[in-house]
Amino acid sequence: MKFGKAVVKSRVVILIVAIALMIPSALGMIFTRVNYDMLNYLPDSLETVKGQEYLMDEFGKGAFSFVIVENMEPKDVVKLEDKIKKVKHVDTVLWYADIADLSVPVEMLPDKVYNAFNSGDATLMAVFFDTSTSADSTMEAITEIKQIAGEQCFVSGMSAMVCDMRDLAESQETVYVAIAVVMAVIVMMLFLDSWIIPFVFLLSIGMSILLNMGTNIFLGEISYITKALAAVLQLAVTMDYSIFLWHSYEEHKGICSDHKEAMAVAIKETVRSVIGSSVTTIAGFIALCFMSFTLGRDLGIVMAKGVVLGVIGCVTTLPALILVLDKPLEKTSHRSLIPSTKKLAKGIVKIFPVFLIIFAILVVPSLYGYQQTNNEVYYNFSRSLPDYMDNIKANTKLEEDFGIGTTHMVLLDSSLDSNKTHRLCSELEKVDGVKYVLGIESLVGNRIPEEFLPSKLTEKLKSDKYELMLINSEYKPATDKVAAQIDSLTKTIKKYDSRGMLIGEASCVNDMIDVTNVDFKVVNIISIIAIFLIILFVEKSLSLPIILVAVIELAIFINLGLPHYLGDTLPFIAPICISTIQLGATVDYAILMTTRYKKERSLGNDKRSSVVTALSTSIPSIIVSALGLFAATFGVSVYCDVDMIGSLCLLMARGAIISMFCVILILPAMFMLFDKVIAKTTLGFLPKKER
Repeated sequence: MKFGKAVVKSRVVILIVAIALMIPSALGMIFTRVNYDMLNYLPDSLETVKGQEYLMDEFGKGAFSFVIVENMEPKDVVKLEDKIKKVKHVDTVLWYADIADLSVPVEMLPDKVYNAFNSGDATLMAVFFDTSTSADSTMEAITEIKQIAGEQCFVSGMSAMVCDMRDLAESQETVYVAIAVVMAVIVMMLFLDSWIIPFVFLLSIGMSILLNMGTNIFLGEISYITKALAAVLQLAVTMDYSIFLWHSYEEHKGICSDHKEAMAVAIKETVRSVIGSSVTTIAGFIALCFMSFTLGRDLGIVMAKGVVLGVIGCVTTLPALILVLDKPLEKTSHRSLIPSTKKLAKGIVKIFPVFLIIFAILVVPSLYGYQQTNNEVYYNFSRSLPDYMDNIKANTKLEEDFGIGTTHMVLLDSSLDSNKTHRLCSELEKVDGVKYVLGIESLVGNRIPEEFLPSKLTEKLKSDKYELMLINSEYKPATDKVAAQIDSLTKTIKKYDSRGMLIGEASCVNDMIDVTNVDFKVVNIISIIAIFLIILFVEKSLSLPIILVAVIELAIFINLGLPHYLGDTLPFIAPICISTIQLGATVDYAILMTTRYKKERSLGNDKRSSVVTALSTSIPSIIVSALGLFAATFGVSVYCDVDMIGSLCLLMARGAIISMFCVILILPAMFMLFDKVIAKTTLGFLPKKER
């Protein structure tokens, strides 16, 4: 109560401080770097990641792209190549002319060298940058290359994809945040009892969101997925806390002596209720931090921080705003559209065995669909972009004209005998799906001693420690064929050079598949255990955590099982994140009903009347909360062209509705069935005389 009174007394100071904090928060948000490269989040211990570092250290090469030029005369291609070489951060351009014009007799060059760089009216150049794949300077260089070459140029590769991803996400970000806000306002205006309170909520939550995004500057950078989802998720999740405060305030205005006292009491009740509720949500996000694929840590930290700031804003900034705007709020009040739910609650409880049967029927097919969906996810980042993007067109062109699905890079010990290296090249080219190998030995064979080769050629492909080769593959990244190919290539390389490494996009994605498969299981287990323990502590029960988690897990199984039955394929990150987000965000619905059910039973009411009361009083809050989460995410899923973001939002929207129905229909049935078990395993469940 003291805290509530202090907030009421200091309401003007609180608003002044909150507004003042918006300036540094806005600056912090602007200057927080956004990372669009998912491969950046792989563990540093992986050989593929180390190989990328060696490539940078030894050759000064980081990012790699193929530039395809159409309908251009050779002399013009030479001019274009010279221009590309002058672009800042372009380290090396490797083209047919770079090899054929280096005093090596053309007749001694294999036909594959010409065919590697020419196909019909299309010409291919390999461009290496001296910066990393997702560096801002790399993306600026790619943008400049596109401007130099014009419409005749197609730039493929991971960096070009990251560049397109950035441009698309930034162009749509403002719109889908606006969609989330508008949809949330509509829901709140319809189901709350004031026309302007939704805007007060948005102002308070908006301040918390800006503070959260601004403090991300201390993390150094955040992923584009985190940036895209943080505002929408924080709005959806923390809206519940604002609604609870408002309902409590409205209730106590008719009891307390004045509106200030009513707010102090409302703050006290909100702190007590919301802290317990928010801990489960925070636990869900914190579970993501245990992923080896550190995108989870990125999203988990930002969202957990957002929930904490949302709770603080709910019991400080929001009460101050409501008190300042008390008169306009009273004048714009109206009746909520949600009717009395007493009859509905009685009807649901009356036929509770039906919902137990539905629960039993749904478990097996939903669990099967859930497992299949996890096996059917895609890891190819390009699939997350729409077909009209430049990078998708470039990849299609590369595959159709040159038969290249992906490019591997090999780092070999530079002191390896040239005959061995030549035999290695020959074996590598025999691996299924390998188009050709480009390296010193494969370009000129062992017919010309290396010491007679021009230094300009050898410097591009050889350093003091390593020799570099390119392997062009017909297979696309993140496919079973390329995974088998990577295994064969790695075994062959290790046979000749134990220190040899196979690196590149496909190898990194292959490692990412292994890492995230483990992460998925770890994060699920940690989130379930954490939330189980929190419910056990809050409800002081051994049975209730099992019941509540079981109900929400069924909702998760249904949500993530549907893509399998609907024939949809999700991006790999979706099941990992949704399992924890849906559990953490919607288990609150179950806790709300459980708390009231326990209260009614502790007062001596019988099982049926207690469940009916708990259900009828919880339905309005659960509906508003679920529809709020649905509204904030569904519109984004429809509008957003980045599938990595759109899929996550669709799953969150659908998950909120499924969890709502599971809690309203199945949880009361569980209470009816297990009431005796709950009574024996829960402290203070029944009045003393009945124990």
